[in-house]
Amino acid sequence: QVQLVESGGGLVQAGGSLRLSCAASGGTYTSYTMGWFRQAPGNLREVVAVIRWSRNTAYYADSVKGRFTISRDNAKNTVYLQMNSLKSDDTAVYYCAARGDSGSYYPIRPYEYDYWGQGTQVTVSS
Repeated sequence: QVQLVESGGGLVQAGGSLRLSCAASGGTYTSYTMGWFRQAPGNLREVVAVIRWSRNTAYYADSVKGRFTISRDNAKNTVYLQMNSLKSDDTAVYYCAARGDSGSYYPIRPYEYDYWGQGTQVTVSS
């Protein structure tokens, strides 16, 4: 069983930056594929970024490419989401998710993940 705890959300002005953290405990963390998702009111939960256990490779949603960076520190059992040039459209609750190693595949659908954090609110004011 893997437990995930997100932190780092908050209120920021458009154009600003935030870094989200997701601390994992339990399980064999280093072999997990980790993802960041977000959900705005009235919208479905959508993928933001995914990083596989071989952390040099990542997937990004088109809406965040060039602005967001996902990374992981296996020594700290933590995955990060650096968010730059934030826009009002980025306002949402951000969730961290984990699943077993996905090999060469990037899982981008919520149902493909087994473990979820409680979420952290990100609000971007225009």
